[in-house]
Amino acid sequence: MKWLTLILFLFGAFAAAAAPVRIKDLVEFDGVRGNDLVGYGLVVGLNGTGDGLRNAPFTEEIMSNILERLGVNITGENMRPKNVAAVLVTASLPPFARAGAKIDINVSAIGDAKSLLGGTLVMTPLNAADGEIYAVAQGTVIAGGASANGQAASVVQGVPTAGAIPGGARVEREVPFDFAALKTVRLALRTPDFTTAGRIEDAVNREFGRGVAAMTDAGTVSVDIRATRLSTAHALGRIENLSVQPELRARVVVDQRSGTIVVGSDVTISRVAVSQGNLTLRVEEAPIAVQPNPFAEGETVIVPRSTASVQEEPGIGMAEIRDTSSLSEVVAGLNALGVSPRDMIDILKSIHAAGALHAEFVVQ
Repeated sequence: MKWLTLILFLFGAFAAAAAPVRIKDLVEFDGVRGNDLVGYGLVVGLNGTGDGLRNAPFTEEIMSNILERLGVNITGENMRPKNVAAVLVTASLPPFARAGAKIDINVSAIGDAKSLLGGTLVMTPLNAADGEIYAVAQGTVIAGGASANGQAASVVQGVPTAGAIPGGARVEREVPFDFAALKTVRLALRTPDFTTAGRIEDAVNREFGRGVAAMTDAGTVSVDIRATRLSTAHALGRIENLSVQPELRARVVVDQRSGTIVVGSDVTISRVAVSQGNLTLRVEEAPIAVQPNPFAEGETVIVPRSTASVQEEPGIGMAEIRDTSSLSEVVAGLNALGVSPRDMIDILKSIHAAGALHAEFVVQ
């Protein structure tokens, strides 16, 4: 329980003493966004770890297309190389990316290739959702794992069938967007909240000394660029570095796989009584072999023998958690139950179901 107390207190201390946060870390600016790209290509130069073309005919098809574009006629040829693999290439085109800029890409095998380690991605066009080509990728793949095979055993660490190429794609086409022509820019809060949106509105208006920002709803603050008397880029440059104190919702987050519990500083619990105990059922098998007497006719018989028991571990009895108004009181009340973290998760679920836990309950 000591580590649970530590986690609860640390989270509360950070939440209580949280410093103001820059607006750029709280919102997304309207129009300033990336675009997802995807392409279908071929990785070559693998050390016998590529696709089996009998099981992945699409690999042979793309290989034939590439060779024909290079002037190699392979019509009617029966190719069975083991050093090529078909892959999907994904990337994100960042906002304001200009032609000639380089972006990172991810490469993932889609056939039965064993590893992409040491392979080279052949020139692959990357398309956006509109079907247009915005970048072209090529380069040596840095695989995310390693594998080794022997005659009787093999070992794989990580995921060798996926990798990345830093700066592996070059932007060939820019996204048409006239940012400077915007007259109004909306700030979209990543976590919508009326209080936080109101504080952003006040901070922006104080910065410019006039009413240039208006809260539209809990997730949007509109900024009139013309009222700032600056260009769009200069106005947002001043706005994004302003600091405000975000308002956080009371929240309890539990991870059932690891047994982690995190409680926010604004969580409160109404007066409630809790009882918890464990019931263990145990069945043991101890069969006995019974043999006939010497020189007697008969055969050995296995006689089953089972032992069953029910054990109920002593519970915490009926413990009372009083009304709480601070994180330290919540921690003290929960730790007074004296149970393990995983049992604590079940108790928190039950308290929430009873309506005594006044917070958003998130289970991961």
